[in-house]
Amino acid sequence: MTAVVRVLLRRIALLVPLLLGIVLFVFLVMRFSDVDPASAFFQGANPTPQQLHDFRERNGLLDPLPVRYVRFVGALLHGDLGTSALTRAPVADQVTTALPLTLQLTFLGLALAVVPALAGGVTAAVYRGRFPDQVIRVVSLVGVAAPGFWLALLMIQYLAVDRGWFPTGGYINPADSVTGWLQTMALPAFALSLPVAAQLTRIVRTSVVEELDKDYVRTAVGSGLPPRVVVGRNVLRNALVNPLTVLGLRVGYLLGGAVVIETIFSLPGMGKLMIDAVQNGDPAVVQGVVLTTATGFVVVNLVIDILCLLVNPRLRAA
Repeated sequence: MTAVVRVLLRRIALLVPLLLGIVLFVFLVMRFSDVDPASAFFQGANPTPQQLHDFRERNGLLDPLPVRYVRFVGALLHGDLGTSALTRAPVADQVTTALPLTLQLTFLGLALAVVPALAGGVTAAVYRGRFPDQVIRVVSLVGVAAPGFWLALLMIQYLAVDRGWFPTGGYINPADSVTGWLQTMALPAFALSLPVAAQLTRIVRTSVVEELDKDYVRTAVGSGLPPRVVVGRNVLRNALVNPLTVLGLRVGYLLGGAVVIETIFSLPGMGKLMIDAVQNGDPAVVQGVVLTTATGFVVVNLVIDILCLLVNPRLRAA
């Protein structure tokens, strides 16, 4: 555990400059964009040039960029993501309302991706070159090639509209009805997870095949250990490092894909919040959603690094 703690402390120390760099990048992109916070605040009205100037001066928009960046970082440290130009409400409140749904969708999609990927990848590796391997490889190839939004539209047409098995959209809180929540989240989660599951299946298969060809596996099987024990106890732990690393990167896909999927299924999550903010010209909300998503992606990859250390003893020894 000492090695894990050391790596954890090192990763946390690296998070600080990384997060500051993300904040700086988002800050500069938003400041050099064509969206003017003053014009966004007065949208729907006809402000005079003096009113626009007074707004910019009152909110520090005329200060030098370094001063504004330091003030921006200070506000973030206090949990202040700014104020929506459209609703005049704190952006942090809107993010807090939308984030739980996106997390539910992301982790449900993650579960639907990881479980079949492990089962399919290990099965294909154990039966490589035979019928189960060929079937799984073809199915995973189709899954990789199928875009999530296309799957979402197909499922809405055939499973929701034609057969009525699922609702076409909307969201039911699990506190109100667990069954209703599952019905509203099933299609979005499946559409989000299938491309990730297909890619992970191929990576798990490749990693397990590489491990099965190593000498220690042949020695263990030759000494009389059942193959399922060797695969479950040794091969799988050593083979999971690459899939876990890729999984950390694919979480970013899940968070990004939620933008499209939430819009298609009318789910009031972070994706729909961002799309609405872009369409309505609300830069503070866009900025808050991007920062929250980027921070979540960095934290998830930190967790993946720790899981890799826990799963593989050789990495701890290194």
